[in-house]
Amino acid sequence: MQDPVHIVWFKKDLRVQDHAPLKRATLRGPVLPLYVVEPELWRQPDMAGRQFDFLTECLASLQQDLAERGQPLIVRTGRVTDILADIADRFAIGGLWSHEETGNEWTFQRDLAVAAWCRERGIAWTECRQTGVIRRLKSRDGWAGRWDSFMAEPFIDPPRLAPLGGLETDPIPAAKDLALAPDPCPGRQSGGRQDAMDTLESFLFRRGKPYRTAMSTPVRAFDACSRLSPHLAFGTLSLREVAHSTWARQRELKEQDFPGRTTWQGALRSFSGRLHWHCHFMQKLEDEPRLEFENLHRAYDGLRPKEPDRARLDAWRKGETGLPFVDASMRALRATGWMNFRMRSMLMAVASYHLWLDWRAPGLHLARMFTDYEPGIHWPQVQMQSGTTGINTIRIYNPVKQGLDQDPSGDFVRRWVPELKDIDSTHLHEPWKADNAGKVLGKAYPFPIVDHLSAAKEAREKVWAVRKGQAFRGTAAGIQSKHGSRKSGIPMRGQEKRRRRSGKPADPNQADLFGGPS
Repeated sequence: MQDPVHIVWFKKDLRVQDHAPLKRATLRGPVLPLYVVEPELWRQPDMAGRQFDFLTECLASLQQDLAERGQPLIVRTGRVTDILADIADRFAIGGLWSHEETGNEWTFQRDLAVAAWCRERGIAWTECRQTGVIRRLKSRDGWAGRWDSFMAEPFIDPPRLAPLGGLETDPIPAAKDLALAPDPCPGRQSGGRQDAMDTLESFLFRRGKPYRTAMSTPVRAFDACSRLSPHLAFGTLSLREVAHSTWARQRELKEQDFPGRTTWQGALRSFSGRLHWHCHFMQKLEDEPRLEFENLHRAYDGLRPKEPDRARLDAWRKGETGLPFVDASMRALRATGWMNFRMRSMLMAVASYHLWLDWRAPGLHLARMFTDYEPGIHWPQVQMQSGTTGINTIRIYNPVKQGLDQDPSGDFVRRWVPELKDIDSTHLHEPWKADNAGKVLGKAYPFPIVDHLSAAKEAREKVWAVRKGQAFRGTAAGIQSKHGSRKSGIPMRGQEKRRRRSGKPADPNQADLFGGPS
């Protein structure tokens, strides 16, 4: 081939629509669309089979879409630098193109190795923005406006591709080929572009009306929430596509008049706001990668034992803590790969406060359970729910009250904790109070592994004790300046009362984006 080939490296952007690297590369010459399955990535402790299964469905969809554009996706398995070197032996490479990625530490180090490989060979690597995250951001001032401007840009139409002769794709490996442990997830969402589009359409036009009131309860959230988070995590939809579709639906509602219109409008206002918060949390990890491993506020170092209590951790992971609503939420997550934001937050808070576990081990377990695992959202949220950021309100969820509030009829608990079938509904969320507790607890279902009220009290005292003193507040102010929202503010200690007195409500979204737009 006479003309140099431009490699478009697909990572977490598995679509042809609104794909800047693909479009820009085609304007410069023939394109080789490449996806590299990286066995070492899938050996990392935050990765799991359910995510890989979702990925393979997305890749199959992308293969078809690229083939229809003229050049099928080329799949290779191995180290990216080795794959690039092999291609360089066969083709002159005109450039490498990809989207920016805010991933885990492993992908960051991988990208550094790719950048070094490109420099050594004089190959330009162009990375394009995909979200509202800004590389090498100097200040959060004006960040929300820059997000709005970026999302308001028009879609990028998928280009036609010239076919490359003599280049065949490898088969997509199976999870077992990568030595991934079996990971049954019968309720997992399906991957791929068509599923993404169907999910977006059904939310905006059918499912989303009760979003505001239903998002907090797992009884209704599985249907009423957008369920777009795995598609955004793997890039079968761009965030700009979701934003534009949401805005278009809002304009349409404004021109209509029908019963329930205002409910729809309120739902989409809330959802639109959460699109901003998706990138707000990713920006934190982009700016401070150590969030994946270290307490954001170092005053919390040593507060909890680094080595977790294995019995408590295992009970929490298995959904056998003896706290029914907690266990039901964990079991539902294990079976579906998804959970609404409030229950995700509760699971993390119970691990951190009631069970007094350092956040890293529970955070890794949840990462593996979430089909929609997005490191840039996940780790800042894990720390926020564990109270180690130094700037966020400490939220210690009462797991019994959460059950009574969010599952008052007990339907959710009865579905996922059938061991409690003989417990009367009056005591379903506190089965130890039932007259027949002795026939069930310790036999079919465990006694609570902690007294949740006394554990919460002890945890609250320990965490708040760290927050005293001028040194703590000085560091917290620096963290707030670097990571805090400029749009509505994230209250620090001492600000909550003033905010209430002023009549301005505390930000309702700060705990709402575990995994992206709900």
